Amino acid sequence: MGRMRPKSIAVFNSNDIYPISADSVMPFEQHRDIFYLSGADQEETILVLFPDAMDKKHREILFVRETNDHIAVWEGAKMTKEQATEISGIQTIYWLKEFDKIFFDLMTEADTVYFNTNEHYRQAVETQTREDRFIQKCKQEYPAHQVAKSNPILQEIRGIKEPEELELMQMACNITEKGFRRLLGFVRPGVMEYEVEAELLHEFIRNRSKGFAYPPIIASGNNANVLHYLENNKPCKDGDMLLMDVAAEYANYSSDLTRTIPVNGRFTKRQKEVYNAVLRVKDEATKLLVPGTLWAEYHKECGKLMTSELLGLGLLDKADVQNENQEWPAYKKYFMHGTSHHIGLNTHDYGALKTPMKANMVFTVEPGIYIPAENMGIRLEDDVVIQENGAPFNLMRNIPIEAEEIEELMNA
Repeated sequence: MGRMRPKSIAVFNSNDIYPISADSVMPFEQHRDIFYLSGADQEETILVLFPDAMDKKHREILFVRETNDHIAVWEGAKMTKEQATEISGIQTIYWLKEFDKIFFDLMTEADTVYFNTNEHYRQAVETQTREDRFIQKCKQEYPAHQVAKSNPILQEIRGIKEPEELELMQMACNITEKGFRRLLGFVRPGVMEYEVEAELLHEFIRNRSKGFAYPPIIASGNNANVLHYLENNKPCKDGDMLLMDVAAEYANYSSDLTRTIPVNGRFTKRQKEVYNAVLRVKDEATKLLVPGTLWAEYHKECGKLMTSELLGLGLLDKADVQNENQEWPAYKKYFMHGTSHHIGLNTHDYGALKTPMKANMVFTVEPGIYIPAENMGIRLEDDVVIQENGAPFNLMRNIPIEAEEIEELMNA
């Protein structure tokens, strides 16, 4: 609210419940912006912020779906007004059916309306959202109002995590650790990728996670060279490695882990060489995540680190580097994705990317080397918090990553 223009009003909508077909729907997932701002984790909820409202009680309003006995029997009771206040801290609660009338009255006092458009750099949404429909309706009914964007404000404030958020993210990482340690005693030649997925899901849910923070990648052998491999339906074979990009959510906060382990419990000499090269890049890249670092420059430095390792592994030679295309450097043949992204309420979270990094931003660090000709793809990933001074704090510091430790645990 402190960043909004004078005489302006901002509106945030819940997500829709999305249909599958017939009477089936997908499980409800709250829009992370309204959840961040209010804690309201219920469908058909609207948050209105109007710092300059003439009536002080209308400076923060939460509209919620009215509950009744029928809903209580079939779906479970929805929030009462008192519960909505307890959860959100917002004193003024109205039923959703009152929204149009109250919003019209407020708009007579406002000059500008803030719309919550999706401007995430990875977004590729084709479905019309509840937010989209509201924006369309609002423009038709209030054509004389100026419009502004909520997203730049949210990118700034959501990108820097509060202590309470870091606690929840640490909890998600701790649950992920339990799942990974469970796997180390389970994986062996002949196990199916989906069995590994099932073990993880069991461990996550029994620790009060809703499950996976994102679709799990359980990729054995050459499947690891498909960056977004999701089939998870092949056998894990003796001599292959198993790449697992899989992590738990907790209280809507994500963790994001990748580990690559030998299916039979022992790395070959070559596998260990490549593995340790990826680990060195991860460790050195992590040191670069300090206040003041620019995201684009950071990725260039990570490219240099990876180039050095690929030369050492014999995958590149000096001529490859000297003749490389600056738009697609030589190392990209074996490491084609970025090294880091923001993480928080979304796995690919909000956060400023064109301005210098700040303390309490949380980033993944996830280099990889992918060699289809050698039937291997290795990626290693941790989540780290940028500190005001010194090295980043690794939220996954207790999750095994050294090759020798993984071998020891798999053969215990």
